[in-house]
Amino acid sequence: MSTSPTSVICTSLTYAWPDGTRVFDSLQAAFGPGRTGLIGLNGAGKSTLLKLIAGELVPADGTVKVAGEIGYLPQNVTLETSLRVDEALGIAHARAALHAIEAGDVRDEHFTAVGDDWDVEERAVATLDGLGLGRIGLDRTVGELSGGESVLIRLAALLLRRPDVLLLDEPTNNLDLAARGRLYAAVEAWPGIMVVVSHDRELLERVDQIADLRPGGLVRYGGNLSAYEEALATEQEAAERMVRVADADLKKQKRELADAQVKLSRRKRYGQKMWDTKREPKAIMAQRKRQAQVSAGKHRQLHEGRLAEAKERLDEAVDAVRDDDEIRVDLPHTAVPPGRCVFTLSQLRMAYGAYVKGEFEVRGPERIALVGRNGSGKTTLLRTIAGDLDPVAGEAVAHVPLRFLPQRLDVLDEGLTVAENVARFAPGATNNRVRARLAHFLFKGARADQAAATLSGGERFRATLAALMLAEPAPQLLMLDEPTNNLDLASVRQLTTALESYEGALLVASHDLPFLKSIGVTRTLLMEGGRLRDITKGEVGYGG
Repeated sequence: MSTSPTSVICTSLTYAWPDGTRVFDSLQAAFGPGRTGLIGLNGAGKSTLLKLIAGELVPADGTVKVAGEIGYLPQNVTLETSLRVDEALGIAHARAALHAIEAGDVRDEHFTAVGDDWDVEERAVATLDGLGLGRIGLDRTVGELSGGESVLIRLAALLLRRPDVLLLDEPTNNLDLAARGRLYAAVEAWPGIMVVVSHDRELLERVDQIADLRPGGLVRYGGNLSAYEEALATEQEAAERMVRVADADLKKQKRELADAQVKLSRRKRYGQKMWDTKREPKAIMAQRKRQAQVSAGKHRQLHEGRLAEAKERLDEAVDAVRDDDEIRVDLPHTAVPPGRCVFTLSQLRMAYGAYVKGEFEVRGPERIALVGRNGSGKTTLLRTIAGDLDPVAGEAVAHVPLRFLPQRLDVLDEGLTVAENVARFAPGATNNRVRARLAHFLFKGARADQAAATLSGGERFRATLAALMLAEPAPQLLMLDEPTNNLDLASVRQLTTALESYEGALLVASHDLPFLKSIGVTRTLLMEGGRLRDITKGEVGYGG
């Protein structure tokens, strides 16, 4: 790391997508030493902001100034499968030179390659070991690793570089519990600037401050996620009180304006009566009429002005109350009788070596958590039950209609719009019905005509879930593979609420323990060493 003070300063940052959609308009943001949790609704621009800071994107206007070296871990880590681990870590050249020198080759180029980093290999092994990857070694290829291990390899490369600023975008998405624990430890030990985008509550409890990205800008809160939620609740209580006060004042001003109009109307009728009966000289009555009109005008302007001010105060108070849009998943009523067999696994051997010994079946509307380390075979099992993978031996038979939401969300046709994708799954549905359903998933009006290729991670999840839920027949078995990976905290809560009303069988592979507990899991299955075991003990959890 450099010895100079480090900081990230974004000034008047403006950015828009190629189609003209504004993401930021003169955004001001600054990050100093410490760990910042960057949160916000899906589509708010969190990942975009990290890419702008990292230099992956160029702003349309404004500046990004970073004092120090940047390390960036993107949300979707892709590594060349043919790379060796030391190449992915960025130490292959120095390591090869070190080995050459140890073998007696003392050419200058080798010393130049090593520089002062004589312990590079030891540091690399220690870093891998700290992230639970000590068994992998430096000579294996990336293609032999799981998705979660690839994330940790990329993180290890950043830790070895020791940048001044570390940007992490949903780093726990593909990590099992053990790997998450090691990442939490790495986060807590980080000495420089860290900005982490995440929906992982456990991770956000370990930050020093929360930065909430909203359409109006970036709002900071000291402390971790719990402190943020407490502060936000206090703010919202105050805002709601202000709405009530402003609403009461508006009603008062309306009453006073109405009373004033009644009084003015009476005066007008009295003046007309005096004019008609000619009780006073015409000149005097004309003067009084003019004075009354001027007085009435001033009186009306006074009350109308007060009414306008009251309306403005109410609008400001209402704006201060958050009304975040959340997905409203209208799951169909798909009740499964308690004795109904949902799916059966018989002497099942699957691709990549996973297997299920003997007979295994699920009956009725069970809520099953599928847990296990990265690479243990959870996704393989789900894909085999869904029919996407053929068994090597034995069989997996679903006895009810099912829908599978894959981790990669790759069921959408990139070349079609959101509405067209949903229509593919329900060819009998009218255009109006498709768009009505999409409105519940926040794709309203022109947003339903967005191309799937342009969707953010959270938007892609909503579009995929909408397509599966609108499909016919409706699912009596719903299988989800890491469903919370790309959802903001509000959407995770909404998905939890939706699944509470789902009446079919539920099989969810996830490392997100708070989410699994929130959906009322009744049974826990562990994939370990390629073997499926029932470890139900009344709560979600597994060792290791």
